[in-house]
Amino acid sequence: MRRRTVSPGSGLEETLDNLAATTAGRQEAPAPAPAPARAPQRERDSLQTEFAFELPRGYVDDEGQLHRHGTMRLATARDELRPQIDLRVKENPAYLSVVLLSQVITQLGTVTDVHAGIVERMYATDVAFLQDFYRRINSEGHTHAAVTCPLCHGSFEVDLSGGRLGE
Repeated sequence: MRRRTVSPGSGLEETLDNLAATTAGRQEAPAPAPAPARAPQRERDSLQTEFAFELPRGYVDDEGQLHRHGTMRLATARDELRPQIDLRVKENPAYLSVVLLSQVITQLGTVTDVHAGIVERMYATDVAFLQDFYRRINSEGHTHAAVTCPLCHGSFEVDLSGGRLGE
């Protein structure tokens, strides 16, 4: 029996053809199944790493300017490990979310240098929104949530990344 080696780069169809040629003398080989349709290479290899959001209340800077629109990037393992060695977090574990959010928020209105001091001065409702937003984009991969109206019990989907109230 003659053996044929298959190189790592050869396709499924070539492998099946080689197998069919090897066994042709013994029995009729079935026709190979068509390869499954693939998404274009660009779609399969793309990953959304930044997500826009709109704060419910907004951050007011030292000049009194309100900042509501921002961008958060996906967290890396380093982002989640770094707060563990932060002395503020060691002294007060509740400070972990402040440090973590300050690392992944890339922009808040015109503010591009978002640090822990900015997150500290945000309203509690905005911090809670950002914590939930962080959880959604990093563990579930999207910013949409299924909700049910408490009055009519109708189900629909909302985008937690912002938009106008009531949308």
